[in-house]
Amino acid sequence: MRRLFGVLLAALAMVVVGPPLVAGAAGSHPVVFVHGYTGSASNWAFAEAQFRLNGYDSADLHPFEYDWSQSNETSAAELGAFIDQVRAETGADQVDIVNHSMGGLVTRWYMKELGGVENVAHWASLAGANQGTTFASACLQYASCREMMPNSPFEVRLNSGDQTPGDAAYATWYSPCDGIIVPYTNTRVEGADNNLVACETHIAFLTDATILGEVIDFFES
Repeated sequence: MRRLFGVLLAALAMVVVGPPLVAGAAGSHPVVFVHGYTGSASNWAFAEAQFRLNGYDSADLHPFEYDWSQSNETSAAELGAFIDQVRAETGADQVDIVNHSMGGLVTRWYMKELGGVENVAHWASLAGANQGTTFASACLQYASCREMMPNSPFEVRLNSGDQTPGDAAYATWYSPCDGIIVPYTNTRVEGADNNLVACETHIAFLTDATILGEVIDFFES
């Protein structure tokens, strides 16, 4: 009996002194982060830290940077080349995408109009301008803003027919306190899992640990 008790104590000691558990298991795909209007790859520093806390390696996290003033069609093509590079470097067949604001347009154009949906497993949109925003009327000197206006030719084409094509899983997070996506419900995408957040400002989506945790859970589903 004493010998059995000793074995149990030894096993318990191994559990106690073993490596700490991470908050959650990493998803099975590399993650590509796509910023919005006037943004940059640095917008995702907090999000990347949250993903690492949840078991992702830094090599799994790939922020994409582009010229936010150019046409979203051009940015989508550049995103396609970036994702091809990520897939080649990691050996992954697909990536997961999380985007913010105008990044919703860039990523959806890549997936729907450029055939990129086959390369994407999960698509998460934080305060995305998916159906446009009247706030873009303040920057119409830029092609990206003209395309971001509700009912622009770009928006009409992007949102015609199936808004969630292919086998990818789609989800959005939107809030009445956004202030930049006007109306705030324009983040929603027909056919996606649209998550209403009680009150979150447009930029604060990037540093909300709870929302980012929901995104991570979505990627692991």
